Amino acid sequence: MEIGAQFYTLRDFCKTPEGLAESLARVADIGYKTVQISGTCAFDPLWLSRELDKNGLRCVLTHIAGDRLQNDPVGVAADHDIFNCRYVGLGHFPMNDGDGSGSYAEFLQLYRPVMQALKAQGKYFMYHNHDHELRWINGHTFLEQMAEDIPADEMGFTLDTFWVQAGGGDPAQYIEKLSGRVPCIHLKDFAFGRKMAVIGEGNINFDRVFEKAEAAGTQYMLVEQDDCNGEDPFACLKRSYQYLKSCGF
Repeated sequence: MEIGAQFYTLRDFCKTPEGLAESLARVADIGYKTVQISGTCAFDPLWLSRELDKNGLRCVLTHIAGDRLQNDPVGVAADHDIFNCRYVGLGHFPMNDGDGSGSYAEFLQLYRPVMQALKAQGKYFMYHNHDHELRWINGHTFLEQMAEDIPADEMGFTLDTFWVQAGGGDPAQYIEKLSGRVPCIHLKDFAFGRKMAVIGEGNINFDRVFEKAEAAGTQYMLVEQDDCNGEDPFACLKRSYQYLKSCGF
């Protein structure tokens, strides 16, 4: 398994191409070799490919806006071909109750065609959870319902350790439940007061997370910290990197 940096952590530094380029260089200086690009400014895919190459980085996952995924999945796949990225992610969906706007039924209606179109182009659709997917539907959680209803070759899960814990779940257990369809996961620690923390500075049992992720076929563990609690996000990413290196990654 490889460790990487999720650029949503650095979104405030990546509002322009110049800021994104500088952030890529700083992340590479920390020691990361893989990244997820999301929450940044718009960019030309060829420009991103060159900036990644310049810094010895690979983009292994993105989050793409829902309207673009729905309206142009073939174009999205073509862009990802340019910077050699297989995994195409959706960062959020409301999963409201009932059958109306933002419901699970609407999710299936909107995104099953996207999944299939991406698959036809050699890409793999990845769904990123928050805590609301740990609500129950039909006797189990939304995450489990999604895994039951959607074939594994059409959709994977970017399982987020913090949000599973926030929803009352066990991150390691959910990685095990979703084995074979979690090629990428988000590493984010959970500290007292529902705070997002540097990896190793909160209370998630990451030894179990690592064990289950390896058994589940996870390829990339991407460090994300949406809220750095007033600290420098680059410093937080560096401490997470140092902790993960001390664990042998």
